[in-house]
Amino acid sequence: MDTPFVTTEWLANHLSDPNLVVVDASWHMPNAARNAQAEYLSGHIPGAVFFDIDGIADTSSPLPHMLPSPADFAHMVGALGISDQSTIVVYDELGLFSAPRVWWTFRTMGARNVYILAGGGPKWRAEKRAVQTGTVTRRPAIFAARFDPHRVADFETVRDRSHDHATQIADARPAPRFHAEQPEPRPGLRGGHIPGSTNVPVGLLTENGQMRPVSELRQIFADRGIDTAKPIITSCGSGITAATLALALEVSGASNVAVYDGSWAEWGGRSDAEIE
Repeated sequence: MDTPFVTTEWLANHLSDPNLVVVDASWHMPNAARNAQAEYLSGHIPGAVFFDIDGIADTSSPLPHMLPSPADFAHMVGALGISDQSTIVVYDELGLFSAPRVWWTFRTMGARNVYILAGGGPKWRAEKRAVQTGTVTRRPAIFAARFDPHRVADFETVRDRSHDHATQIADARPAPRFHAEQPEPRPGLRGGHIPGSTNVPVGLLTENGQMRPVSELRQIFADRGIDTAKPIITSCGSGITAATLALALEVSGASNVAVYDGSWAEWGGRSDAEIE
């Protein structure tokens, strides 16, 4: 498939494929008062396993849901029954919010056949398709991780690129947070943005829980001065919607896109980070 998305109809027709793994990647903002794992237990797409974004992470880091080491990732997703050879379909219960983060994580760790369910759980449920309750247990699998460092940017890289302007930095946070007109949802973070970065609020890229058409995405990036032919680093609050922005850029034809994993949770919390 030449698209990162599959339809609900495609998934319904392939649920029994032996190599298919459906992944519930739901995650909610800390202030949303929702428990993604509890919601998974109460009902999910049949056969889906739950991917805990905060658990399948570098839990030794003070920053939220940072990428784990390739070895730790391989161990944890292998225990879920996911192989690097599996066909992986990721979805979330907001339509298109946290699923791109898990899509990006699998891609970064070397999985080749990773897709996102267009419309996610809300579309699946709206079509009155079957759901299943409780935990799904799959036979453990071997995930041979092949980490791609070009898909990830760290603090030092972002700091250097913000000085030399060799790479565009696109920030997916809402405009009021980008401009320090609204406080950050995580306490202790300064307001503002990375020097030289461009605001591309993730809300512009989606409509009704789905990615906008490619022609509209390209126009949005052009209007914001983002050149998809040049290197781009995406950022956000904690690395979740930065992955949605990276997905939209790749769909639009960009081939050199990295996600700043620490994002504003790191930048806004460091006293040695310059802020505009």
